[in-house]
Order: sequence, then C-alpha cells, then structure tokens
Amino acid sequence: MPTITTHYGIPDPVPFVDVEAMADNRLYVDPHAIRLRKTPQPFADQALECIDTFFHEVTNSVIEGTPSTRRRGENLLQHFVEPWETRLGMAAAGFHGHGGAEVVGTWIWEVLNDDVEALVRVGVLRQLEDLPLFVDGVDRDITSDITTRIIFEPLTQFTEAMIDMYPQFTSAGHEVKTYRKQVWDPVAREWAEANVTLPVVGGKPLLLVPKAWSRRTLLMSAGRYYETSVLSFAQLEQAVRTSDDKVRTTPKKQLKTQPGLGRGRGTNLRVTMRAFEDEQDLLAHFKAFVTSRFDKKKTDEEPAA
Repeated sequence: MPTITTHYGIPDPVPFVDVEAMADNRLYVDPHAIRLRKTPQPFADQALECIDTFFHEVTNSVIEGTPSTRRRGENLLQHFVEPWETRLGMAAAGFHGHGGAEVVGTWIWEVLNDDVEALVRVGVLRQLEDLPLFVDGVDRDITSDITTRIIFEPLTQFTEAMIDMYPQFTSAGHEVKTYRKQVWDPVAREWAEANVTLPVVGGKPLLLVPKAWSRRTLLMSAGRYYETSVLSFAQLEQAVRTSDDKVRTTPKKQLKTQPGLGRGRGTNLRVTMRAFEDEQDLLAHFKAFVTSRFDKKKTDEEPAA
C-alpha cells in the first residue's frame, strides 16, 4: 500500500511519519519521546501542556477524593475515541480491542484509586507516561491512543502547517476538509470541540504525526523498568559485604526466580513503594537512565523516513 508521500507525490525527507495511508501501522505515539525531544516547536510545547494539564486533573481528582472530584476524574478518562486518523497502532489492540474507551478509562481510574493510589499521593507517579509501568493492560497501544486524543489539537495544528508547507495536499484532485473534533483544552482543563482542517485519504481524515513523536516501543515500558531500576534496587536490598570488604550482589537472573520478584507490574509497584519508604525514587532514577540512553542514541528504534 502507498505511504503518505507516495500517495501525494511528496519528495523525501519529510518532518512527519510517512506511514501507509490506508492501513494501521505498528508505530506508536510516545509521550516521553515528545518530552525528551521537544521538537518540532511550537507543537511539542503545546502537546506537553495538554498532556500535563490533563494528567494533573486526573491525579488531583484522586488526591482530593470527594464524590464530585471522583466523578470528574473518571469522566475525564472516558473520552478516548479510537484515534484512527493517524493510521498508527493496531486497531485490535487499542480501545476497541479492550472493550471500548469507557471500559479502558474506568479500569485506569480504578487502578489509580486502588493499586497505585499510594504512588499518586506521594507524588511519585505524576506523568502520563508513568502509567504503563504499573497498570496492567496499558502498553504502547493504549498509551499511544490516549496520548493522541489528549494532544489531538496540537497534532491538527501540525497537520495544518504541513498542508501549508506541501501544496501536494490540495493539488491533483486531493482535498482537505473541515471536521468537528473533540480536543483537550489545557486552559479550561476540560474536553471541548474544535473545527480542524485535515487531508482526506480514502474518504477518511488523515492526521499527521511529527517523526520525532512515534516509536515502535515505548521509552518508558514496564519491562525496561523492571530489568533496570527494579531489579537493580532488589540487588542492593540483598547485597552483602564480604570479609575482604567487597559487595556481593545476587545476579538478576536469580532474583527473577525469587517470590515477589517475578516479572510483572505488581513487582514494579511493590519494589517502587519499598524504595520510596527507603527514601529512594526509583521512577526518577529510571527516567534519568532513559534520558541518558536517549541522548546517546537518539535514533534508537526511530521509524524510517
């Protein structure tokens, strides 16, 4: 199937993800990649404002805990219509694959008020990209879908800028249309609606995504957190000092077989809380690790132009 540039006859390179225009593509919008790259501007800053104000409203609803704020917090999480306009992700693994947007929103809300409430209240879990580390079922597909809906307006503004940059979007029989879409208003901190102008491919609107914002895997994944920060802390917990004043640690492979240290988000949560009680913020350490690796290899798993 033709990619966007092939369909429109746009020469490479382009600043947007050049996916197949008529199919799902196994790339995902990664909120942490947006945070670390902060490009292109002003769209990256706009996207981060949407992401952070939205998640603040949700977590603040957990912390306040009144009947009205609880209703508001759950309701905010139930507005994630499947974001098929980007052609990213896998439909079977997104909202529809998990029973619909309301179901996904409710289960995230329940986890925030149960399993990970302590992390929310002490301020450890404070960014959207933290969710996949602790919430079962929230991986790259759901994270991408949620992020796309929250940053829909900055994405439409980026798309409109690309329409202005490339006349091919409106020539040779190609057209753009104005649609009424749900967007997050970071000032009012509410869901709203806005008129947006998007290209049309196969009768459906197309939303372009900056190349730096999509990946095949999440920078902040549950498995990566477990293999690095979680198991490293467990090694320190069990470390012993030998008679010759050396520190001996248990190999990670052996730790994985111990009760309570098997791979999983439950282990991630328990060890993170133990570390916090020991005055160590494992999540902050993990983010520093991710940033250092990201800076060294910025092209890691980036999609081809």
